[in-house]
Amino acid sequence: MMGNVTDNDRKQRKVSEETLLKVAKEIAVKFIETGRINPATFDSAFKNIYRSLEETIRGEKQ
Repeated sequence: MMGNVTDNDRKQRKVSEETLLKVAKEIAVKFIETGRINPATFDSAFKNIYRSLEETIRGEKQ
């Protein structure tokens, strides 16, 4: 059944830029709360989180 992907299935899987940013923010907040990210590493850590989510969800490598 996996081979029968419809246009409706593709539309439901689309994730907006806003949603990606919100999810990345929530993950970053959790990492800050647990001490895995600090202000000095926030910039690169957030970018890495965002890119990882984007690559996973959209299947793109940028």
